[in-house]
Amino acid sequence: MKRNSLLSSVLVVLAFLLAAPASQAQEILSEVRVTTENVTISDQQLVQQMQKDIQAFLNTRSFTNQEYRPEERIKMRMFIGITGIPQNGQYIATARIVTTRPVYGTGFETNLLSFTDRNFRFNYSPQNPIDFSENTFVGNLSSLLTFYTYIAIGLDQDSFSRLGGSPYYDQARIVLQNASSQTVTNESDEAWKDGNTRNRYWLLNNLQDPQLEALRTGSYAYYRQGLDIFIEKPEDARASIFTALQSVQVAATRRPGTLLARAFFDTKAEEIANIFRSGTDMQQKQNLANLLTEVDPTNSSKYQAMLKQQ
Repeated sequence: MKRNSLLSSVLVVLAFLLAAPASQAQEILSEVRVTTENVTISDQQLVQQMQKDIQAFLNTRSFTNQEYRPEERIKMRMFIGITGIPQNGQYIATARIVTTRPVYGTGFETNLLSFTDRNFRFNYSPQNPIDFSENTFVGNLSSLLTFYTYIAIGLDQDSFSRLGGSPYYDQARIVLQNASSQTVTNESDEAWKDGNTRNRYWLLNNLQDPQLEALRTGSYAYYRQGLDIFIEKPEDARASIFTALQSVQVAATRRPGTLLARAFFDTKAEEIANIFRSGTDMQQKQNLANLLTEVDPTNSSKYQAMLKQQ
């Protein structure tokens, strides 16, 4: 009797497991903060709900068929500053998106992207769920969130394998095309198009431009062959990072002022200076400072400071 009862229990459990959909780990672990700038929103609960809903969209969806362990999830911080409310439920904002990855063998995390979207326009109502479709445009907010998620996944994959992010940039392209071709007047967003060379359209265009491929291959050398071996082989790591920066220089020289190179140095300038402050011979430091000052004059003071420290 007990045996039959035990067998029945096992069968019930097996049936439940077989009926349940296969679990798929989420790729993103986000932290979202929504603030108001120069606008007044009397209902602060709405702002808090917006923040909660955006974070839930990013954290609970699966955007790929890849399996990510909890410790492998890509950390994304999104700071959304609302700057205008043309009418009820419509928002104009500036968004800063920062993504990070861990450095192998350390407790250190390094930024992959730090990008500011100055035309982050969307509709939002707490009564309506944030929904997305791969095939059709549903709303600008879900398109924005999904677009930057694919960019984040692509950059992460590029850092672990040479040009590994390509499939995810293709997915971001589909999102962009659907959003740019939609005809919902109150969701119009010119940043999906090529009018402004500093918008999300050009960020993706740069990532898929064969003329700028050296920026992506340089990413693999910088992270996987550089930072990830730094603890065990610091000089080999510095040599790989130097090679990576030479690749960045080639691409930046080929396309002066390109958005992707600007975003790279905005993200990495301080880190590069810290890496080469010590343990590097003076000639290599001088060569590196000259290279970096040429392609990134904005941060030249940081690079020159490397020469004063041993």
